[in-house]
Amino acid sequence: MKETTPAAMPPCFERWCQRFDDVFTHKAQKREFRHYVGGLLGESERKNLFQMAENAVGVTYHRLHHFLTEAPWSSSQVNERRLEIMNKCSQTRISRGFSLIIDDSGHRKSGNFTDGVGRQYIGEIGKTDNGIVVVTTHLYDGRKSLPLDIELYQHANSLAEGKQDPEFEKKPELAIKLVDLTLSRRYQPAIVIVDAGYGNNTSFLLELEKRQLKYLGGLAKNRKVTVNEKDNIQSKIRLDELAQSLPQEAFTEIRLNLDKPKTLWVVTKEVEISGLSGKRNIAIVMNAETFSLATDIDYFITNISSSIVTPQWIVDTYSQRNWVEVFYREAKGWLGLKEYQVRDKRSLLRHFILVFCAYTFILWHQMTGGLRRRWANKPLNTFTEAIDAFRTAMSFRFFDWLTLNRDVFAAYKASLGFIWA
Repeated sequence: MKETTPAAMPPCFERWCQRFDDVFTHKAQKREFRHYVGGLLGESERKNLFQMAENAVGVTYHRLHHFLTEAPWSSSQVNERRLEIMNKCSQTRISRGFSLIIDDSGHRKSGNFTDGVGRQYIGEIGKTDNGIVVVTTHLYDGRKSLPLDIELYQHANSLAEGKQDPEFEKKPELAIKLVDLTLSRRYQPAIVIVDAGYGNNTSFLLELEKRQLKYLGGLAKNRKVTVNEKDNIQSKIRLDELAQSLPQEAFTEIRLNLDKPKTLWVVTKEVEISGLSGKRNIAIVMNAETFSLATDIDYFITNISSSIVTPQWIVDTYSQRNWVEVFYREAKGWLGLKEYQVRDKRSLLRHFILVFCAYTFILWHQMTGGLRRRWANKPLNTFTEAIDAFRTAMSFRFFDWLTLNRDVFAAYKASLGFIWA
């Protein structure tokens, strides 16, 4: 049922929201924080301000809009509190040795009045279009997948002075800022995982190495590397040409167990790359046993030592990057990450952080077992199962409230132009 009311939210939601109360300075901010996060978690098909307000008895659009755009609160403080809450519980604590995934995600946005909007590559549609792109850092430790931080990429076309504008920053520069934010909390990632958009950027890799971080990143097929031939003769060759020159027996067959198991053929080599001193390990991953038969070929670089870098390690480690794609799919599909009715950067970031709060609320209760004990008769192994259990709780509590407040609900429906009989 899409209708709900803040007065009938499950007790676990109120207890969660109370942990954020001292971040806000006014009672109205605390109230609208509950209304906004509750709206994101609700069953409305759309999660924009108007729809969330219309589907909740006792919630008004203007108050929600003011909370998101004008009220004096800090999205960074709310985000820090969210991570502190995760760190205070043994089941959800952020321990050292996790994988730090850096990625960017975009979505279409019409017009040119919203901060950051411009014609750029949008991953979810696989082509260049008018839209917005955000850069995020994400944690995966084998048990949980958790968003850490987010920053809006401001396309040059959205800035008054283009690329010369003081506010213009490239995506790798934004990514390094987010990495530094992670390190400032004394989190200790075991490895940083990036796609070719970052792995092919030598300056970005050097910044990671300055911070003594290990990484595994994608490379472009036309990237040239220096390899040792027979008799210690060195030659410079493109990665795709190197892959084509290797014999079939050089590749190792690897079985990757995902939702749909797949077989890959992998080879690792130690090479030198322009701009990086010393040697690095690269990997070539194909979906067929020969270059001529392969329809999907990926190239990777890492500064991990050769004793660790095996074909199996490459495949297992880089496959963890899939968890950030899962998060984007869940946050966009269930929590309205790309549905907002604001234009300025501050309000956009506030919306994104509130989506992070809603996502973390479900994750925290999924891992601590609270939803399972009261609202489900099966293990809650996925985010989808956990949010369904919470929505079951919301519906039960709302129907319970409705039996005692029929007149209030009838008046609410009448204000929308409907008759409740």
